[in-house]
Amino acid sequence: MLATLAPVLLIAAAAAGIAYALLFPLLSGQARSESRRRALALTPETVRPTRNAGPARTKRDQVAQSLKEVEQREKARGKVTLEDKFSQAGLSIDRKTYYIASLASAVGVGLLAFTTIGSSMAVIPGLIVGGLGLPNWYLGMRKAKRIKKFLQEFPNALDVITRGLKSGLPLNDCIRIISSEAAEPVKSEFRAMMDAQAVGLSLGEAIENLYRRIPVAEANYFGIIITIQQKSGGNLAESLANMSRVVRERRKLKGKIQALSAEAKSSAGIIACMPVAVAGLVYFSTPSYIEKLWLTQAGQFTLVGSAIWMLMGVLVMRKMINFDV
Repeated sequence: MLATLAPVLLIAAAAAGIAYALLFPLLSGQARSESRRRALALTPETVRPTRNAGPARTKRDQVAQSLKEVEQREKARGKVTLEDKFSQAGLSIDRKTYYIASLASAVGVGLLAFTTIGSSMAVIPGLIVGGLGLPNWYLGMRKAKRIKKFLQEFPNALDVITRGLKSGLPLNDCIRIISSEAAEPVKSEFRAMMDAQAVGLSLGEAIENLYRRIPVAEANYFGIIITIQQKSGGNLAESLANMSRVVRERRKLKGKIQALSAEAKSSAGIIACMPVAVAGLVYFSTPSYIEKLWLTQAGQFTLVGSAIWMLMGVLVMRKMINFDV
């Protein structure tokens, strides 16, 4: 029985992983957020002309031009490379090491599936899960954990810069203080800014690299504020103080959303576990009644299709209870 059921479960897991990879961009709202960002982007037509326009640019024109340049640089970044994923996860490895680890994971899971099930049909799903699923899952887990720690410490770093600017310190000295006194990963990220400036990059370019390593809106806003202040001037201390307050309020709002959606998440978990629990109870009570699901070809197709539809339902429920802040 185990030798027949396990290949079906592995095939269902592989199909669920492929479906998740194909449907995640649609369910996560990435395409919708990108279209909204393009729709709200400033263009020369949206900037209202001044009455006394002369050869010199007004401050509004300079801000609009700076935002346009930032948008063009974001478009030029292109697709996230594998090296970017390593830096986002906080790993100092290269492609060769990653490929070797993925190959070892694929071989290990494939051999485990073969020795456990005793069928060569289980090797292919095991290779897919071990070579593609586990490495990507590990990188995503490290990235999410690192971003969470960064957002917890980032408002404190902004407060340090604000107090330093108000007391008369240059911006680079404030960044140097954070690179030596802040908690990880903010400390290492600001140290990377200092190292980038030491090799000849400007402060704006160094902050752009911060957004590539920490792909969150807060890091992007920080880079935009610094870029606009360098090109058009303004009260940088006040802007960063406002940003620190906004980041803290966003974190509070995320906590409230998690508390309010805890009941819906529990319901989704219970609904997702019910088919497996009911199948187990039926098997222990009347095994001959449910064995047709994995002993017949029609039953195996039914299991695979049910797993895929269950995954789609869980993803839809996950999207309904996850809100972008």
